[in-house]
Amino acid sequence: MTFNLTISPDFSPEKLAGWHIFNTWLQRKLDIACHLDLHNSFEAQRQAIAADRIDLIYANPYDAAMLVREKGFVAVAHPKALPDEAVVAVAANSACQMVEDLKPGIKVASSGDPDVRMMGMIMLEPADLDAGNIVAETCSSYVLVAKQLMNGTADVGIFPARAYDGLSSMVRNSLRPLVRSEISVIRHMLLAGPRAADLVGRLQTALTGMADQEKEAAILKDLGFAGWEASSQEDVEFMIDLMDTLTA
Repeated sequence: MTFNLTISPDFSPEKLAGWHIFNTWLQRKLDIACHLDLHNSFEAQRQAIAADRIDLIYANPYDAAMLVREKGFVAVAHPKALPDEAVVAVAANSACQMVEDLKPGIKVASSGDPDVRMMGMIMLEPADLDAGNIVAETCSSYVLVAKQLMNGTADVGIFPARAYDGLSSMVRNSLRPLVRSEISVIRHMLLAGPRAADLVGRLQTALTGMADQEKEAAILKDLGFAGWEASSQEDVEFMIDLMDTLTA
């Protein structure tokens, strides 16, 4: 049997080689056949999930609810100390000094990352802004979100905190953060589908031991992880419930 592994499309392009190396390591470590099946968009990935073509997925928090509650996926592991957070920013020369200064009708740029957009929209609520009274612009990358702010073609940008912090100093100096989330328990997770359910225990053992082996720790570094922690089903259910509460 060949398993299909996919990665949430919001991963950084510079991490692509790292995921290929991780997939090769995973096959050797567990003595399985595993194909890395990458998708260019969230919609394309969801179509593959709907068609039951995915067995293992490093999933964004937003899609975790659908995977767990509709497709029977179970929690495996999550990166250590790497929660998903969002930054709402404006151009450095913007007259807006706080979220409450923003007005209906503004243009809000973001990428297609659904959990980051969700957190960003929650942080815009103090200005009485919602999907019905803003102009939403979806960009193909967070660099383009920043470019829209710098060019004045968007009023506000929503970024993953790690992506914002990773922008060049020149770009960051052209922007100004208004607010940063501090939720701390929303995170990407590795989930296993029904066909891969028997792998969960072995997967958790292999993943949580990576940081203790020099060569395997190097793979983690390429992914931008300090290590993996085992996730329980209670962990993922709590995260899903919290997100439901935040968006209610």
